[in-house]
Amino acid sequence: MKYSINKRVMAATAIVAGLLLGGCSSLSKVAADGTTEDPVFPDARKVTFNDKQGTFPNRDSLKEVKAGMTKDQLYHLLGRPHFQEGFFGVREWDYLFHFHTANNGTNGVATCQFKVLFDKYHRAQSFFMRSVGEPNEICTLGDSPKVQQFDLAADGVFAFDKADLKNLTASGKAKLQDLARKIGQLGAVDSIEITGYTDPLGSAAYNRALSAQRAMTVKQYLATLGVPANVMSASGAGATTAFAQCDRRMGKAQLIACLSPNRRVTLKVRGARK
Repeated sequence: MKYSINKRVMAATAIVAGLLLGGCSSLSKVAADGTTEDPVFPDARKVTFNDKQGTFPNRDSLKEVKAGMTKDQLYHLLGRPHFQEGFFGVREWDYLFHFHTANNGTNGVATCQFKVLFDKYHRAQSFFMRSVGEPNEICTLGDSPKVQQFDLAADGVFAFDKADLKNLTASGKAKLQDLARKIGQLGAVDSIEITGYTDPLGSAAYNRALSAQRAMTVKQYLATLGVPANVMSASGAGATTAFAQCDRRMGKAQLIACLSPNRRVTLKVRGARK
């Protein structure tokens, strides 16, 4: 009986030791200073995190990743690694990230693998990124995406007091086509915030509805031009006098003309230029 128990204990010990030693193994040959001459990525299909899907990371959090960080600090920014890294002495973390894009990847989404290597003190020292599938410029360790703002005068895009697609003017369509071309020149697009504004004439409820419909129409038209609908959001801010303040004692036609700069649609495009 004693011999049988000892055999069980030894077998259990061997299993635990095997797991720990397996956790020590790395795909890449990592030097003591946390570098490697040949980073080796795991098979992307073997991702285990989030029901084997990976994640859409916060680009601002990814920007904060720096050499010298501890595992706890990286965990706070990026979450736990997405592959079976092991349990003990791990010096290599791998992630599977997805990014919304304008003209890269599949269906407007680019997928990248991100690797972190740690030194012998378990401080992050080296970072690598590669694309999954066709190569694209999204999967690079560059600067954080920039925000560009585009302003469209509503009077030059829509017929007066109108907001639907059939009331887009010819010049308005040309402006939106030019805008779609500019967006297409961006290497990545995280989000496009489309906001409509009106002048202060009319009721607050009417102006909110009009501004929201104009923003939605711009979104719909840009989508027909190839801008990914899944990165665009549309909202109406209602009336504003931020761009022009006019004397209400003016004649109606003169007042409408004076207030025209307030009738606009703005687009904040968050992305990185190629």
